[in-house]
This record gives sequence, C-alpha cells and structure tokens, in this order.
Amino acid sequence: MRFTSDASSDGIREQLFALGDVPGALWTPAGSTGPRPLILLGHGGGEHKKAPAVLALAHRLVTGCGFAVVTPDVPGHGDRPLHEEYDRIATANRARIEAGAEPGPLLAEFHALVARRTVPEWRAVLDAVQRLDHVGAAPVGYWGISLGCGLGVPFVAAEPRVRAAVLGLGGALASAAEAARITAPVRFLLQWDDERVPRTAGLALFEALGSAEKTLHANPGRHGDLPPHERDAALPFFTRHLA
Repeated sequence: MRFTSDASSDGIREQLFALGDVPGALWTPAGSTGPRPLILLGHGGGEHKKAPAVLALAHRLVTGCGFAVVTPDVPGHGDRPLHEEYDRIATANRARIEAGAEPGPLLAEFHALVARRTVPEWRAVLDAVQRLDHVGAAPVGYWGISLGCGLGVPFVAAEPRVRAAVLGLGGALASAAEAARITAPVRFLLQWDDERVPRTAGLALFEALGSAEKTLHANPGRHGDLPPHERDAALPFFTRHLA
C-alpha cells in the first residue's frame, strides 16, 4: 500500500492510497491509535471515493462512532482509468434502456461481471488496511447501495470478516445465490417506486438473504430518493454490531 496524501482536519485524518492499481481513501479519527471497527463503503454508480455522499457518511462514521472507513474506487470510476469492456457494456445497456428494455436484468448482469474483479480487490484492501496500527484487526462492516449493493452482496458473502452490512437498492436477479450465503446481520433499504430496480426484485433479494437477523426498510420514492435518515441509521446499526 502506497500513500499519496495524508492530512487531518476537524478531527478526521484522511489518507489517500494506491494498492496496486486500486486507488482509495481511508478516514480515521485524527491522532488515534490501536484497533477499531472498519467500515468498507461501496460507492454508487457514477460516484467515486470522495463523492459528497460518500464523504458525508464516512465523516459521520468517524466522528460519531470512532470507526475507520475505507472506500476503494470501483473500476472505471474516480482515479481509475476507463475500463474499455465495462464502458462498452454500460453504453450498450443505456441504449437498450432508452429503447425500452427493463433496466433490472441489465444492471444485475453488469454488477455480477464487475464483482468478479472488485471482490478480490476489496479483500486485499481489507488485508492492507487492517495491518495499519491505527486500524488493526477489529470487526468489519459494509455499507453499499445501488452499485454498492450489486458488488457488496458477493463481497459480504465471500468475506467472513464482515460482521454487519447495510445493503439496498439492488435486486436478486444475479445475486440470490450469494445472498443466501450471507449470515451477518443486514439492514436492507428499498425504494418503493424504484424505476431502476423493480420492487419485486428488491424484495426477492431481501428474501434470499441467509441472515438470521435482517430488517427491511422501505420508503416511498424513486431510486435516487433515499431519505437522509436511512444513512443516519447506519451509525447505531454498526455500533450495535461492531463496537
């Protein structure tokens, strides 16, 4: 892991890094030492490691809970170069959706493809970050909606260090088998009028989760209308299961 910047402000230390060809950001309480719970935050499609919504949630988890938060850039996002295959598929999918195709199956298939690359990348990021003295080998949580859910379901299923996860705005078309392998507690978010992920697909993904403890939180509105209080609720959820 190579750090490219290290700065502290308002009680938060931000370290930008590169692990091989994976850039990312790590936030911890300024001046902290010793192990602490770590949240891997999966950003949404078209976002990146320092998108406003990502920063806001990461800062709240650091200042409100004392956690460490890490966010890697997904291929083709942020500081990563254009991925020709993924870009070609995404462009073709947009054209098909504009022509009237159902977006759910196309998005699910694309997320499953990208996850085959991101899951091992994210596991390597966990390995590297937990070797740092100011993070350590404490329990891990995961937060990701939309693209972050499509990539997060196979990641959480594959990674036993994840003890709790917030997932949502995703469907079961390509991830039901992985969802069944998840046993960690899950808080699942669903937008009742989601125009990108059919309600039935979101409910099917919740049903497929193998977790003994899982809760469904449904709100009216479209894909991008997730209420702010659902992000706020991540703090007590992770504190209960990780701290």
